[in-house]
Amino acid sequence: MVDNNDQIDESAASQSEAQKRQAQEVAICRKVLLMVSELHVRGFQRLRIAPGESPSGCSWRCAVTPVTNILNSHGARLVDWDHLTAHYGSGERDAYFGWSHCGHLTPSRLAERFIKSFPAIVEAGRGRDWMYVGWYQEMLSLTYPDMLPVAYSDGDNREDCLTTIGCRWEATVPLPPVGEGRAKAW
Repeated sequence: MVDNNDQIDESAASQSEAQKRQAQEVAICRKVLLMVSELHVRGFQRLRIAPGESPSGCSWRCAVTPVTNILNSHGARLVDWDHLTAHYGSGERDAYFGWSHCGHLTPSRLAERFIKSFPAIVEAGRGRDWMYVGWYQEMLSLTYPDMLPVAYSDGDNREDCLTTIGCRWEATVPLPPVGEGRAKAW
């Protein structure tokens, strides 16, 4: 006969393991957010993020691009997916932006690698944008330690805030200041 308490203990242990794995996955992704913060410190405050979920909802995505490629109607959505944009997806795990053997790098070292790998993006992001940097620090605080911001997904494209995914309940993050790009007329 199986003791009911044993089943509860096994269920709690497997749930705890799943939560630990999810927290580790989120921590890997948050390194990208911390890298962008480091780029801001280095004088590239006009760099922005456009975070979201893949259509399946199984992958978090984060594009890094200058403010000129962010919509002037929404501060966290791209004008052009391919123009001056570096893309990261959680499916890459710690092979950030396709770079191998980067899991051990600090956000500061990732910023150095980003500067070398994407000079045109970084140069386009040079300059001051204290409003965005202030918002960015607030976003990092609101999502700390185990949440990620989301500006677009198949299920929810809110226009009044960013949603979050991760280990805790869903929270919201105020919208960032708008970008300088205009939506293309198709």
